[in-house]
Amino acid sequence: MTSEEASLATRAELNTELQSLLRRAHGHGVDVEGGWECRNGPEHPDWDVIVTEVRKNDESE
Repeated sequence: MTSEEASLATRAELNTELQSLLRRAHGHGVDVEGGWECRNGPEHPDWDVIVTEVRKNDESE
């Protein structure tokens, strides 16, 4: 994270950042579905992220 980036303190803030990231990627033609390994070096944990498209219901934005 650079000094220009805001830190995330809540799940809601994380969700907002993920929404923004996925929308930008999708808007630029990146196929975001699938599994993503996030290797972060020895000072942070590694994560495995799975992205799947879900069906919108009538109440979705």
